[in-house]
Amino acid sequence: MNVIVDTCVWTRFLQRTRSASDPVASELGRLIRADTVQLIGAIRQELLSGARPDERFGKLRDYLRFFPNLPQDEQDDECAADYYNSCRRHGIQGSSTDFLICALAVRHRLKIFTVDKDFDGYAKCLPIKLHHPR
Repeated sequence: MNVIVDTCVWTRFLQRTRSASDPVASELGRLIRADTVQLIGAIRQELLSGARPDERFGKLRDYLRFFPNLPQDEQDDECAADYYNSCRRHGIQGSSTDFLICALAVRHRLKIFTVDKDFDGYAKCLPIKLHHPR
């Protein structure tokens, strides 16, 4: 099954000083080798927005181009807003990007690979499936 990889997982994977034994980074490496990683524009933007200096930005941009963006349309935006409202009714707060990830994952039948604990709360209200390291 293909997986949307959240920014927080990419950040751990891309750290220059990461531990070779980091299970999250190792799992993302495995998913990349298995060609099951999916990317969305909002995550690409978050990753590139933090890239400094310019040389690192260019290298990261070129690397991420290997992963095309999932198609997105207005129905995904509407679904993300509906998910936001549904979670809010249950006392669960989240970001627009998080709910867009959820909407795209549900529409494309993908799991979400994240270490952001907010997604555990979303999973109580939304039909999302989370991916965990093996």
